[in-house]
Amino acid sequence: MSLRNVAFDRGLKKSTTVSVPVIAVGNLTTGGTGKTPIVATVVKALREQGLRPGIVSRGYRADDTGENDEKRVLELLCPNVPHEQNPNRVAASEKLIATQGVDVIVLDDAFQHRRIARDLNIVLIDATNPFGYGYLLPRGLLREPVNSLNRADVVLITRSDNVKHNKLLEIEDRVCRYNSNLRDHIYRVVFQPSGLVAGSGNGGRSIDVVQNRRVTVMTAIGNPQAFVVTCQQIQAKVAATRFFPDHHHYTQKDLDEVRDQANNAGTSLILTTLKDLVKIPDAYDNIFAVQIDSVFESAEKEPKFREELARVTRPL
Repeated sequence: MSLRNVAFDRGLKKSTTVSVPVIAVGNLTTGGTGKTPIVATVVKALREQGLRPGIVSRGYRADDTGENDEKRVLELLCPNVPHEQNPNRVAASEKLIATQGVDVIVLDDAFQHRRIARDLNIVLIDATNPFGYGYLLPRGLLREPVNSLNRADVVLITRSDNVKHNKLLEIEDRVCRYNSNLRDHIYRVVFQPSGLVAGSGNGGRSIDVVQNRRVTVMTAIGNPQAFVVTCQQIQAKVAATRFFPDHHHYTQKDLDEVRDQANNAGTSLILTTLKDLVKIPDAYDNIFAVQIDSVFESAEKEPKFREELARVTRPL
């Protein structure tokens, strides 16, 4: 990984530039930092600036339809925004530009994908496990060394409300040790539950219905324990949990086993994430996803973040 990065840094390997600005959202560690709601936040901000963004992602663990869970979630969160899945991000971007008329590309999970040049690198760091236990895969969760932050333009510390203030200061100081230019470009983000969503995003309920109510939690995401904390924050009483591997495609057997587990735990509601819900048949009317909104910890930081986006998308 280090040799590959040096090759790009010294121009031995080339990054391809496309004809519109490119904003990349990614992370240093595997899964669980909250990229999908942040991508949706970025897309929403770009649309409000009068732009026509397009989303490009690799399509990891796509099913027989050629789509994966993240694409389906983004279709719900960002309706009418074109999204192309292709391991070749350059080809995907050029296709969106040519066929959909997009004027800015948002790359989902692309910090390590250096083949396409980008105008803004947004890196997410999960406050509850910021540096993947300090080791690269497979010993830790790091995809590449922490000093790769020298390529970042903006850092978002997600789940910042789940750790103490001193811990956040330590994370910020460490980030700046690797890239001092980030000192004024670090933002703290909270994932705030805003409601419950029924099958495939059709209808929902207020989160009040789970307060002080026993529930079963089922999910297949990179950081399942963080979702358990989210359910506890809305005052649900988590009586049972069932975790599957990240991006798992649910079978009928899986869902039957979870239903039986929920019955044995005396729970009538099963809570999951939107990424999970889009893979579950609508027939399961007792399964609800907790809708999560990304909110800046300090309200005055949101306009500053939007200015970061505008800076690279304004015509010269």
